[in-house]
Amino acid sequence: MNAVAEQIADIGPGAGRLARLGLAMRRYRNAIIAAQWLVVLAYLALVAVPAFLPLPPDQTHIWNNLTRFAQFMFWGVWWPFVILSIMALGRVWCGVLCPEGALSEWVSRYGLGRGIPRWMKWGGWPFVAFVMTTVFGQMTSVYEYPKPALLILGGSTLAAIAVGLIWGREKRVWCRHLCPVSGVFGLLAKIAPVHFKVDQSAWGAAPAGHRTSRQHVVNCAPLINIRRMESASACHMCGRCAGERDAVQLALRSPNTEIVGAGSHARETDRWPARLLVFGMLGVALGAFQWSASPWFVAAKQATAGWLVDRELWWPLNEAGHWWLLTYYPEANDVFTWLDGGMLLAYIATETLVVGGWMWGWLRLAAMLTGLPWQRLALTLIPFAGSSVFVGLSLLTTSQLAGEGIVLPWAHGVRIGLLALATLWSASLAWLLAKRNRAVAALGISMAAALPFAAWGTQFLAW
Repeated sequence: MNAVAEQIADIGPGAGRLARLGLAMRRYRNAIIAAQWLVVLAYLALVAVPAFLPLPPDQTHIWNNLTRFAQFMFWGVWWPFVILSIMALGRVWCGVLCPEGALSEWVSRYGLGRGIPRWMKWGGWPFVAFVMTTVFGQMTSVYEYPKPALLILGGSTLAAIAVGLIWGREKRVWCRHLCPVSGVFGLLAKIAPVHFKVDQSAWGAAPAGHRTSRQHVVNCAPLINIRRMESASACHMCGRCAGERDAVQLALRSPNTEIVGAGSHARETDRWPARLLVFGMLGVALGAFQWSASPWFVAAKQATAGWLVDRELWWPLNEAGHWWLLTYYPEANDVFTWLDGGMLLAYIATETLVVGGWMWGWLRLAAMLTGLPWQRLALTLIPFAGSSVFVGLSLLTTSQLAGEGIVLPWAHGVRIGLLALATLWSASLAWLLAKRNRAVAALGISMAAALPFAAWGTQFLAW
């Protein structure tokens, strides 16, 4: 029996089933790898094949058309429930199922193995990548058509493979530094009640040269210093380090721990995660979810078109003619003009600046009155931001189900209730985090969340 199996046997049922599960993940690593390759095959089929098929006729359904099935799986099931899984279980998706991570790590075994360049370690890449993919997806109607899905998802996968071939040896360099959703997942994992806990004293007490596996040292693909790991943000929850030096185990924790705890991870002052949270998840993403339903967008576009016609400026009213730049599907009567694209960018930018600026202002005010860095205080908004992203993605789920004749009239009420509960959670985190003027901190966070909450309420109740 190897050392991992001995640890599984030694842990009694009273010591925690989660710890046993973590050790089992390490022992049965080959089963996880097999699952990853199954996901890779399914992912490639659902992304690539529909892009070369004709657009589905109106009378087709999820169960009898591959394109509609792929759209529902990606945008109706995969994305919203990956967000929920990160908030509940940490980045299990990344470490156990993600096809991009698996491919990038696999090819890095045969690549050049170069060191990671300094430019790649810039903390702003997750923010930039998230904004670019989100906005570009809206310009090309990625939720509705398979070609832009192949372009964006497939392009991201090819980039992950290229990074793996050039940099890193059996590591997920792409996931750590460049993945468009890595920053979002890292933020949401902070409130996950399940994590791999590291007992640093037990690690240090282990005999020199001791390791759980007698065959090899732990390969932490996302490049984490396991001994000093306190945050769940970068951990991919793959289980490879479970039981290492008898100091690492899968365990439960309070979902508030990482935000209000006293560890070094709670003293984060990096501005980029806070910017991603405020201006990305609650700015750009909100604008992307709302522009197509907004009567203000329609009114602004009509007014701008009238202004252009009065001045005989015709080129903005012309079609772009390129599906990879702006939506162009004449056969479906869905074509974007240059004006459409410009107004879409302007709407998302305006909502980002208004909502993000509102939140940033309240965060700075609350930070000034409580003595906390604003970027640390911003982390208390993670429950609200995660719920907002899930609510937006769930609109795709219910709209696709409505196309199949399955209408959920209670969905908006549940969404508003979820956002209200998330607001209370965020305010309570601010209360716990602040050492003085706690009521001010809680009020500041509540006011910061008020505008995006009102934006969602307007969409659900007025539009």
